[in-house]
Amino acid sequence: MNGFRFELLSGEAIGPRLGRLHTPRGIVRTPAFMPVGTQATVKGLTSEEVQQIGAEMILANTFHLYLRPGADVIERAGGLHRFMRWEGPILTDSGGFQIFSLARLRRLTDEGVTFRSPLDGAEHLFTPERVLEIQRQLGSDLVMPLDVCLGYPADDEKAKEALRLTLQWARRSRAHAAGDGQMLFGIVQGGFSPALRREAVARTVEMAFDGYAIGGLSVGEPREATAQLVEQTCAGLPADHPRYLMGVGAPPDLLDAVSLGVDLFDCVLPTRVARTGTIFTRRGRVNVRNAAFREDAGPPDEGCRCAVCIRYTRSYLRHLFNADEMLGPRLATYHNLSFLAQLMEDTRTAIAGNRFDAWRREVLGAYVTPW
Repeated sequence: MNGFRFELLSGEAIGPRLGRLHTPRGIVRTPAFMPVGTQATVKGLTSEEVQQIGAEMILANTFHLYLRPGADVIERAGGLHRFMRWEGPILTDSGGFQIFSLARLRRLTDEGVTFRSPLDGAEHLFTPERVLEIQRQLGSDLVMPLDVCLGYPADDEKAKEALRLTLQWARRSRAHAAGDGQMLFGIVQGGFSPALRREAVARTVEMAFDGYAIGGLSVGEPREATAQLVEQTCAGLPADHPRYLMGVGAPPDLLDAVSLGVDLFDCVLPTRVARTGTIFTRRGRVNVRNAAFREDAGPPDEGCRCAVCIRYTRSYLRHLFNADEMLGPRLATYHNLSFLAQLMEDTRTAIAGNRFDAWRREVLGAYVTPW
């Protein structure tokens, strides 16, 4: 796989797993959370700060970078790593989620998906082959094929058609192949039907991708349904390949998915809520704008080891947000991503010590609703 190798250190198809994803740009210890850098930036932070936090791989968005500044611009700049000054691995998604989130701006056919740009209204055709070519231009390390993601609820007929297109496009992506030095994942869809998910797993695995993503979840369905479908999907995936659950970033959801056999995660949640003043703590989410923190001299999270919690107080963060100072969102973002990096580090330690289940119960027992 062009310098890629997934090393499963402990665990099997189902249950918590410990691994290492070897890439030409470094090793990613799994389970791992990938901060989202949609526009070639993790919002509010420098690449050096993201590295300081402990992130070993980040995600960038093919659709948005294609529109602005353009894949050709990034290619001429030496690729996405050089363009944004990030030295570790980068995963790029395919634009499939935009089929869901920008439904009013797209048109689906067997050939691909035609988008109307939200920037200027111009139409662009994304085919499976074109999407891989764009990701080749970007020079990312882990690449995703074009797929169709549905919202919740979705009836079986819509889910069948979405799966048909996703599998057809996956076959074309596999035949086209990723660029040199890139790892191509398959994406398991199937809506919210256990039968369609089983079909999706079996037919995607038949194509022998380098890794497997679980898509189309965390789009409004009940948490119990998410867990059931993730467990069912993991049971059908090869144990010696990495599994990536797309779009999950709440601490309880991360630990639930790890317990079912997932290795990789990404989500905009920690950075998005940080910009509104919400921070992650061991006791749940906290909004530092709350008047209760006006003179609170304690750290944002007493159990956190990050640079923000060591140096700053809740009172100071509250002041920054209420004064509309840009440092407030920056510090909250730094903390939230540090919190998840520490959570994943503690997760790996617990798995290595054969005490994950007990540790998870302890963590979730202390994690309550927001103050």
